[in-house]
Amino acid sequence: MGVPTPFHDKMSARCASLRWKEWSGYFAPEKYDVVHDNEYHVLRQSAGFIDVSPLFKYEVRGPQAAKFLDYVMVRDIGRLKPMQVAYTAWCDEYGKTVDDGTVTRLAHDHFRITAAHPTLGWFQRFTRGFDVRVDDVSEQIAALAVQGPRSRQVLVDAGFRQVEQLRFFHATRDRANGVEAVLTRTGYTGDLGFEVWVEPRDAPRLWDMLTRAGESHGAAPVGLLALDMVRIEAGFILIDVDYTSARHALIEEQKSSPFEIGLGWLVNLKKPDFVGREALAQEKRKGSAWALAGLEIDWEELEALHDARGLPPALPATPWRHPVPLHDGSRQVGRATSGTWSPLLKRNLALATVEAGYAVQGTEMQIDVMVEYERKTVTARVVERPFFDPPRKRA
Repeated sequence: MGVPTPFHDKMSARCASLRWKEWSGYFAPEKYDVVHDNEYHVLRQSAGFIDVSPLFKYEVRGPQAAKFLDYVMVRDIGRLKPMQVAYTAWCDEYGKTVDDGTVTRLAHDHFRITAAHPTLGWFQRFTRGFDVRVDDVSEQIAALAVQGPRSRQVLVDAGFRQVEQLRFFHATRDRANGVEAVLTRTGYTGDLGFEVWVEPRDAPRLWDMLTRAGESHGAAPVGLLALDMVRIEAGFILIDVDYTSARHALIEEQKSSPFEIGLGWLVNLKKPDFVGREALAQEKRKGSAWALAGLEIDWEELEALHDARGLPPALPATPWRHPVPLHDGSRQVGRATSGTWSPLLKRNLALATVEAGYAVQGTEMQIDVMVEYERKTVTARVVERPFFDPPRKRA
């Protein structure tokens, strides 16, 4: 049975759909209204509020905190300056991805990690020999994402004026109406956005402050369905959907290296040592078997298949998260793992894992579709990823 987050009472009052999902043991709204369309447009045209408290949160402290994180992460965390944030991943000894998340350097010897899966035991496994302490603070911190082109102004109107000059992937401390917060310019929507980290007791007040400030901007709460649509548009992968954690994989074929899931740019092989380095260096020399690709599914072919049956073209009303085979002739060359129709871009999009040679932009393959209960195929073309990448995200 799920448990409520610190924002639950506030969300329940707005959740007319009564549609809730389980996220890391917590109740999370799938959508607030009967349909999620308005929530999608709120994210892309105004600002949306998303409860991200279910993320696992760990704090790393001690004189060797940076050195420890350099050892367990593929990225060079020691180069972070105080109040700077980095997106990163961590691997097992064989170079297979365990999880991905963010690291915020709150002070010289104090870091905060976010993760999708419970990872305390994994980190503590490597603390021997380091003067460092790792603590699970997941229940001690509530978090609300404020995302969209009006997100900065909503936060300023609520009293958090430090965000006016906050740079991409940086953090700041601020206080408004008695609420002490750490604000990071981060998010999972691929747009201008921030995440606000507060003590659980301050969560209801924070919600009221932001929703009140957001009224004149058309801001509103947003559920997981709309969030899934925009993260696919942004080309962001999702653990347990677009890749399987090496800790949870049942067979070797289910495991992936960072290079194979589009995170190779995070891997810093110039570091002398970190968990999985030798395997990743070898893969870098030899090349990866698989690669992440962004696909556009041919609309005209899909329309023609439906027209042949006297039907209007049909797409799922919600983003999908299940593997769909990809073919080159009679040979399967990969699988699409999540996809959505993009109302903003007017394109049928998917993320996929394909044989490395098929990840080249412009490459065509066939994807399975169902038309009136019959299996058909249409062309899926590799296109540039991210599909949506507005300049305001980094400006």
